[in-house]
Amino acid sequence: MTDTRALYIEQRVANESRSALVAYLLWFFLGYFGAHRFYLGRWISGGIMLALFGIGSALAFILVGYIPLAFVAIWWVIDAFLIPGMIAADRAALRWRFSQGY
Repeated sequence: MTDTRALYIEQRVANESRSALVAYLLWFFLGYFGAHRFYLGRWISGGIMLALFGIGSALAFILVGYIPLAFVAIWWVIDAFLIPGMIAADRAALRWRFSQGY
């Protein structure tokens, strides 16, 4: 691979990769809904997080809903440490895709 091609790939990766700032803002303000996971392309886990939050909110009045809400809260805190790795994996996938010519 030539230097020009490598520079072109890195420029495309920088332009098309997900923003860490946007991911953390979504995590902070809409994290219980899984919005940051949807933004980062983790649709299944974002949907599970959204469903757990919805079920927990619906059942909170009979005190059973606090269990899924606690699970979502713990998941939310752990995601603060996982977001940089998700963004790095996204950038690596973009680099690979661009280097293959897609």
